[in-house]
Amino acid sequence: MREAFQDQLDGIFLDLGAMCAQVEVAVREATSALMTGDSRTAEAVISADAGIDAMRERIEESAFSLLSLQQPVAGDLRVIVSALRMVGELERMGDLSVHVAKVARMRVPYVAVPEEVRPTLQAMASTAEDMVRRVKAVIGSRDVEAAAALNRDDDEMDRLRRISFAQLLSDDWTYGVEPAVDVALLGRYYERIADHAVSIANRVVYVVTGEVPVKS
Repeated sequence: MREAFQDQLDGIFLDLGAMCAQVEVAVREATSALMTGDSRTAEAVISADAGIDAMRERIEESAFSLLSLQQPVAGDLRVIVSALRMVGELERMGDLSVHVAKVARMRVPYVAVPEEVRPTLQAMASTAEDMVRRVKAVIGSRDVEAAAALNRDDDEMDRLRRISFAQLLSDDWTYGVEPAVDVALLGRYYERIADHAVSIANRVVYVVTGEVPVKS
């Protein structure tokens, strides 16, 4: 009985890892659409979000079933509650990827990001995608040290966000209001993806140690 219960718990974390892999693809493809002005790729990201939503429902059903049938306590309860929080974070990361794709689609046949700020946005996108990839590994391994390391990447994202704001507010900005709004929103979307990745990593630390990490 106990072994079957543990298998079900492990299955939830396997599903979380699979959902994170879907989010990783969404972030990567949304960025591709953004930087190339490819409407087909943007549409594919938007359509694929239904799969991420379906995965959330599946994981939630599994978690609620364990809560109602097994009435877990202590560490097991911590795992299930944390999984429910993590699945919500992953769904929001998928939604943010859709927001990026929608900005890309809205500006077709043009590229939404002006040439001058493209390196900064690309760096933010690359950082976000790397953090999603690494948090996927953290979910699978429950590696506390790897989870803690994600906070350092979040610092890098914050630095890039400040650079992006400086570019928008510069007297040299000549692209007008509409691109400025796009860049401000895109920066926020990537920043939030990174924030959610850190939050998931912190929940993994909580599952393993019972302690909530405090960012230095």
